[in-house]
Amino acid sequence: MILDSQLSTSITAAANALQRGELLGLPTETVYGLAADAGNDAAVAKIFAAKGRPANHPLIVHVASAQGVQRFASHVPDFAQKLMDAFWPGPLTLILPRRPEVAAVAAGGQNSVGLRCPSHAIAQAVLQSAEALGVSGVAAPSANVFGRVSPTTAAHVAGEFGDDLLILDGGACDVGIESTIVDCTRAAPVLLRPGVITPQQLSIACGVTVIAPNTPDPEAPRTSGSLASHYAPTARLQLMAAADLQKFILAYASASVKTSPELTGAGTVAGMVAVWSRSTVQLPATNAALFKVQPMPSSANDCAHQLFAQLRSFDAQGVAHIWVEAPPLTPEWDGVRDRLTRAAAPTS
Repeated sequence: MILDSQLSTSITAAANALQRGELLGLPTETVYGLAADAGNDAAVAKIFAAKGRPANHPLIVHVASAQGVQRFASHVPDFAQKLMDAFWPGPLTLILPRRPEVAAVAAGGQNSVGLRCPSHAIAQAVLQSAEALGVSGVAAPSANVFGRVSPTTAAHVAGEFGDDLLILDGGACDVGIESTIVDCTRAAPVLLRPGVITPQQLSIACGVTVIAPNTPDPEAPRTSGSLASHYAPTARLQLMAAADLQKFILAYASASVKTSPELTGAGTVAGMVAVWSRSTVQLPATNAALFKVQPMPSSANDCAHQLFAQLRSFDAQGVAHIWVEAPPLTPEWDGVRDRLTRAAAPTS
């Protein structure tokens, strides 16, 4: 059931549902979350069950303010406090040492916990109302089946879980991709998941260089969105340079594609192709109807805002393939590039 979040009765109903141990579709500035009381292990278990998410894959706990961190974290380093001061409320998650008596299930059994204070007005209203009812924090991973495309509207969430789930309609998410995650459990901050906040912005804010590993960090805590294959649409997604994209379009439209298994994975033309590209592409005179071309925004933040909604739109149109021009190799595109790279990775 989708509720109008502009009504005070909807906020009250949402907070009461969390207090009763029920699940809630919660809008945030990043993506919609599947929310439950982080301190209620049985409620958190419902999240894992609904999503089909492994129980050792930790959830991010959302708090109404920085003051809520003390309920879950045993220690907050100075650089972590500076990051909170600079970016909270907002799309930044900090991994901190966990108080042993709280949120063990939400943390996936780890001795650390991911904490975030969202800026979305509806999320804030719900968190504050729930806090007044004794709910200190809300665990809320993206409100979708595990590994699939994240939702950025209430309708996306309803499409995932049906009418039985209470969902607050907070409009389309402003940011559009998940939060930046920084590990603050060690001597120096380490970037674990890129988002719209760049490593340079983080480093300037906290006065310490934020390490951005080029390869998986074996010492890092497990975090959301860290699997090689994630955010996957139903259609097969491929990333490629603009020049290669044009070549693929021409080849797919010609009879020669039938002997080019690298294009389709099966060696035959297999359905419609969606093309998302910053560069202008030329469609061939023949078989142009095979392609659905959508311009990709030239701004990284605008692209992030549209990304998941665009992938879901392509799936809704029934395309077999999604060909995406690879984002630029610059820091502001790291979050978008990370999501697209994982969406393009093989699922098995």
